[in-house]
Parts: sequence; structure tokens; C-alpha cells
Amino acid sequence: MIQTEVDRIVKETEDRMQTALESVRKQFSTIRTGRAHPALVESVKVDYYGTKTPLKQLASVSAPEPRLIVIQPWDKGSMAEVEKAILASDVGITPTNDGKVIRLSMPQLTQERRDELVKVLHRIAEEGKISLRNARHNANEEAVKLEKENKMTEDDKFLTKERTQKLIDQYIKKVDTLLADKEEEIKS
Repeated sequence: MIQTEVDRIVKETEDRMQTALESVRKQFSTIRTGRAHPALVESVKVDYYGTKTPLKQLASVSAPEPRLIVIQPWDKGSMAEVEKAILASDVGITPTNDGKVIRLSMPQLTQERRDELVKVLHRIAEEGKISLRNARHNANEEAVKLEKENKMTEDDKFLTKERTQKLIDQYIKKVDTLLADKEEEIKS
């Protein structure tokens, strides 16, 4: 019974940490690096017959070349709306429409812009680490509460704290790895 409380707390904490890591990964994928990546535009909302619909549900989005994104709407009648949505979004790229596909050519990043993006990456990574620390803090508080209620021994409380500390160490390394990879992508 008591061991299952430790396991339950650690499992819930790991789930929260995984969610925080996925959030960091998703936010990193939306940052433009000078390389074409479909994730840059997949979440753009298009007014499709009166409904705001994500672009990835309306079109095929691909990056056939390192500096080009090609969007091919399944409904050719939505080309103008897709183009308008891209212009209105924060993507910062002017689309080229040839009637069959929409092309987005990625401009070269300036050094100043690269430095700004690196600062944004560090902010996102720090927010992710704060989420990880909050998950650990909540787990530790729950272990203390259960010990006070005599539902957990002091040893199990310390075991819970030790296991959640190991978890946070792993997840912070993962965030740091994501940050280093994305930083390298921006700088290259």
C-alpha cells in the first residue's frame, strides 16, 4: 500500500514533467530558424467556410528544400483564405501563390535576429524548467502531507523526494539538450 503511494506520486510527477517537456519541444518547433520546417505554419488558423481551422487539416504541408515550405490545399477554393491566413499570422514570410500550391521562401537570418531568437529559446527553456520544478515541488508537498496523515512513512517520504529529484535531473538534461540543438540550428 505505502509503496504504491510512492509509485503513484512519482508516476504523476513524471507525467507532469513529460507534459512540460512536450510544451517546450512544441514551442521550440514554432521558432523560425532560417530552415524550412512544416511546424512553422501547421498551426496557422485559416477561415474555412466560417470556421477557424488549423492549416494542417486543410492542406499538405512539406519542406522539399531546406529553405522552402510548400502548402498544397486539398480544396483549391481555399487558396486565397490560406494565403490570407499566412499573411495575417506571425510567421513573417510572404507567400507566393501560383494557383496550385503556395510557396514560402525562408529568408536568410541576420546575426541580430539569431541573437534575439537565442534569447527567446532561453526564456522558453527556463519556463519549462520552472514547470519541472513546480511538478517536483507538488510531489514533495504531497509526500509531506501524506506523512503527516500517517499514510506514508518518513523513509517513504524521503524515497519520494529522492526519486522525484532524479526525475527532474533527467528532464532538465532533456530540456538543455533540446535548447542546445535548437540553438545550434539557429546559429548554423
